[in-house]
Amino acid sequence: MKILVLNAGSSSQKSCLYEIEGDGFPQNPVETKWKADIDWNVNREYGVLEVKANNTKIEKNLELKDKKQGIASMLNTLVEGETKVVDDLSSIDIVGHRVVHGGSKYSQATLIDSEVKETIEELIPLAPNHNPAHLEGIQAIAEILPEIPQVAVFDTAFHAQMPKSAAVYPIPYEWYEKGIRRYGFHGISHKYCSHRAADILNRSLSELKIITCHLGNGCSLAAVDGGKSIDTTMGFTPLEGLMMGSRSGSIDPAILIYLLQEYELKPNRLYEILNKESGLKGVSGESSDMRVIQKAIEKGNERAQLAFDIYIHRLKAGIASMLASLGGLDVMVFSAGIGENTPAVREKICQAFNFLGLKIDSKKNSSSPMNEDIATPDSQVRVLVLHTEEDWAIAQECWYIKQSL
Repeated sequence: MKILVLNAGSSSQKSCLYEIEGDGFPQNPVETKWKADIDWNVNREYGVLEVKANNTKIEKNLELKDKKQGIASMLNTLVEGETKVVDDLSSIDIVGHRVVHGGSKYSQATLIDSEVKETIEELIPLAPNHNPAHLEGIQAIAEILPEIPQVAVFDTAFHAQMPKSAAVYPIPYEWYEKGIRRYGFHGISHKYCSHRAADILNRSLSELKIITCHLGNGCSLAAVDGGKSIDTTMGFTPLEGLMMGSRSGSIDPAILIYLLQEYELKPNRLYEILNKESGLKGVSGESSDMRVIQKAIEKGNERAQLAFDIYIHRLKAGIASMLASLGGLDVMVFSAGIGENTPAVREKICQAFNFLGLKIDSKKNSSSPMNEDIATPDSQVRVLVLHTEEDWAIAQECWYIKQSL
């Protein structure tokens, strides 16, 4: 089965093609046959398409004004030139899309029809940087490959069954009835990592209490009990929760009222500040990239050190809240860019929870571990570093849906 995955961001389009052979879906991820990324922000005048296939890498420029045509150009590299891997686009069996916001309506991957598209469009105000890009990708595929089924895999779906005590805000209840609630995000990653952790440990997921730490430019935690998300740090939007690369995470809401009243800041300006000028970037004044922060700390930069210290403080507090929701802990998982590649973050966090009997092997932690347990043999909590595979998780959902058609 040939499965095409589209993972659209606010300024990028990442895509890949998997070919799954045999009757069952493989337990472990397989290599992609083709991989393509479009960066719409690298240049003000054009986007840049990078394609890898057949041990070959190509680059080409794309017009910024027509992103759907850019997606069409990207798909052409599947059937043309050095990166050709299929004879005809019609041989693709199914297409999966990561969709950031599915609201409370969708709790699982869903075949895309007019109703699904309408819902994604209705939710644009809650995910203005992402849902429009998802719709562009869905429409482009519909025009190029009208007979091929498309699947929406929602980042919010994994958290859709959280108990109301975790999902409802302590504000007038009628706001909840109007859809203002905690949705949670990074669900595809949290679900994948919890399942992968159980596989690696050769344990039944149903018996495990897991905290998954998705730490990238965007950061969130999930409390996973028996395979189900019962709490998470992101909420109505991806702005709530932990300190992130350029997002503030949770702050006193009265700060916003104060800024509106005393400094007459407009809502759009507040949005920009909280989402793009805060977090590691805002405190350090250097960058939203943890690698840059670490280098600045080595040079004695005090604000970079402060940014790191705040990041760790808030991450510890977030993990503690997930721990309280779970009422115990069997496994802690670190994933995404920072979680996978920053030993100092893992070390600081694990030291803070030594009182749980959690111990890590310092040598393993500092030796670029991947998809392995870095806890000591006598640790009462297993600690895994996992490479999150959102595209593979989307492909898996597509495979099962295709089987049922």
